[in-house]
Amino acid sequence: MQKFTTLLLALVVVSAACREKAPDVVPPAGPAPDSFRVAFQTSKGQFTVQVNRAWSPNGADRFRDLVYVQFFDENRFFRVLPEFIAQFGINDDKKVNEKWDVMRIPDDALVAKNLRGTLTFATDGKDSRSHQLFFNLKDNTSLDKQGFTPIGRVVDGMNVVDSIYSGYGERPSGHMISTLGNSYLRRMFPKLDFIQTARILTP
Repeated sequence: MQKFTTLLLALVVVSAACREKAPDVVPPAGPAPDSFRVAFQTSKGQFTVQVNRAWSPNGADRFRDLVYVQFFDENRFFRVLPEFIAQFGINDDKKVNEKWDVMRIPDDALVAKNLRGTLTFATDGKDSRSHQLFFNLKDNTSLDKQGFTPIGRVVDGMNVVDSIYSGYGERPSGHMISTLGNSYLRRMFPKLDFIQTARILTP
């Protein structure tokens, strides 16, 4: 009887693990819509972003793909500088980060300025955008000439974005996050706010 109970428990655990493991999701083929909205549910509440493909075609397409595969779920806002930016976009899974790291996208011409509430890809040089982004917490037009191209803006809930925890500044290490994931952040920076889900809203 004890052996049967042990086997039954093992089967339950395996079954639960199989249910939790989601199949690989493939982004839709082709470009993103001309405009679309994404609802972010976070530890501080919900806000909505409207992406405008005309502002940054390559950036909008990449962002749509990342949202579609649920890349941003459980992402921490790991670099939050008051009166400047709130940055996110490092996945909890090292292999997932590595996959997107090598799929960098070409730069887009600047159309919209880095004004308060805009959403922009981080970049460290020509054609280097991949999966990290930031929200401008104020007008940061000095970024316009540095290759930072907004893809959209917050259209509802900017007060939630403003309230994201900023006490750690630049202390969390992007390399450590990419390697060790959220376990490192929960241990060393437990007050970080995070994205629970990011989902494209249907028209």
